[in-house]
Amino acid sequence: MKIGIASDHGGFELKRELAARLRNAGHEVTDFGAGEAAPGDDYPDFVLPLSHAVAANKVERGIAICGSGVGACVCANKVVGVRAALIHDHFSARQGVEDDHMNVLCLGGRTTGVETAWDFVQTFLNARFSQAERHLRRLSKVLAAENALRVK
Repeated sequence: MKIGIASDHGGFELKRELAARLRNAGHEVTDFGAGEAAPGDDYPDFVLPLSHAVAANKVERGIAICGSGVGACVCANKVVGVRAALIHDHFSARQGVEDDHMNVLCLGGRTTGVETAWDFVQTFLNARFSQAERHLRRLSKVLAAENALRVK
């Protein structure tokens, strides 16, 4: 699977570890930065290019990491076509894809340990959108809201 990954300094170490594990698992990984743990960097500089790549289907799924994961999540969701969620549990990593068609997983580099994050990533990547009628109906309402924003 083609995976995009991005972080600022707050998620740099977790990003580096997850990217290596993803490559070892056979995934094609595009690293959108940061290239180093520079305390003055800003997560939008890395999360926005990742999010645009997800929305344009240049990568199949994205992983965005900052210190808490909150900023990365807020930022990613500003891009039309991205459905990002900050994940703190295994159930949501799966359910977010199956029910809500989540395509960007957000994590906190300062709040989530490597092994837990890796479990969430594997769960996220192995999950598939269910296509259940009620989820399609809900997603169509979300897409209608996105389309209304495009018109303005």
